Amino acid sequence: MRGSKGFIGIVIGLAAGLAFGAGGVVVKPLLESGWSPGAAVFARISVAAIALIVPGLIALKFDLRPLWHARWTVLAYALIAVVGTQVAFYASIARIPVSTTLLIEYLAPVALVLVAWARQRRAPQLVVIAGSVLAIAGLYLVIGPGGDGLDVVGLLLAGVAMVGVCVYYVLGERADASVPPIALAASGFVVGAIVLGALGIIGVVPFSAEFVEVQYFGTVAPWWVPVLTVGLVSTAFAYVAGISAIRMLGTRLSSFLGLSEVIFAAIVAWFVLGEAIGPLQAAGGLLILGGIVLVRFERPRDAAAVALDIDLVPVAVDARE
Repeated sequence: MRGSKGFIGIVIGLAAGLAFGAGGVVVKPLLESGWSPGAAVFARISVAAIALIVPGLIALKFDLRPLWHARWTVLAYALIAVVGTQVAFYASIARIPVSTTLLIEYLAPVALVLVAWARQRRAPQLVVIAGSVLAIAGLYLVIGPGGDGLDVVGLLLAGVAMVGVCVYYVLGERADASVPPIALAASGFVVGAIVLGALGIIGVVPFSAEFVEVQYFGTVAPWWVPVLTVGLVSTAFAYVAGISAIRMLGTRLSSFLGLSEVIFAAIVAWFVLGEAIGPLQAAGGLLILGGIVLVRFERPRDAAAVALDIDLVPVAVDARE
């Protein structure tokens, strides 16, 4: 049964990676038409919030007490894993090359391994170390070198995005089991949209949007078509699927599986934008997959080690305790 659950988790995780990876292709025309990063993020999480609020309530059986008990987790998820990660990423690519930002952001799986190593004072298994090396080498080949001029603020913002990705995986697994994945995502989007909207109103985050026709998968479409697509597919579905995969597979494997987003992004850009995948990118994709396979072969540890791993990152304390 564990094997079946693991297989389903991998399929769901890959589906989340595909949805996340396609999001960049969908959002890019909006940014090129005059949308600010803050407005684009606000639009996508608002659409996701509207789409998931009723299903989230149904999953909770209209009982909001589990959300209140997990309120600090929900708040951290909304502000760090949703809003903070996306805004930091967009702000970073405005200062340094996109490839450099992605390379730093997707160091998250290795960062989680290093944090666990430091907390447990116990070296990871050899297959995990080998998988980390393969995955990072593949990531570098897929993304490519970032360029010459590197702004310090841009690098720091990319680091913030990486921390946000780490929090996304940790909270996805450590969240109260009484809060279903769809309810956690929905509440995170609602809180995130409210906070980001307030920041936009007071001018902390610049908001600008052009309600014109934009390029959309090889054709032209009204602005709201890509907004709905990125909100429903690359945000609502992607986050719910991602949380579900994390709970099935655990933080470590699901974080490495998340690297498939980079591969899917390259494939979607190839088919939609005509940006062909070169031999080095193809080799990098194979290395990433090899790294994921190696991490999948990690042997179960004894109960004491598992207990230490559960205490990897302190998260919100349940109010009932």
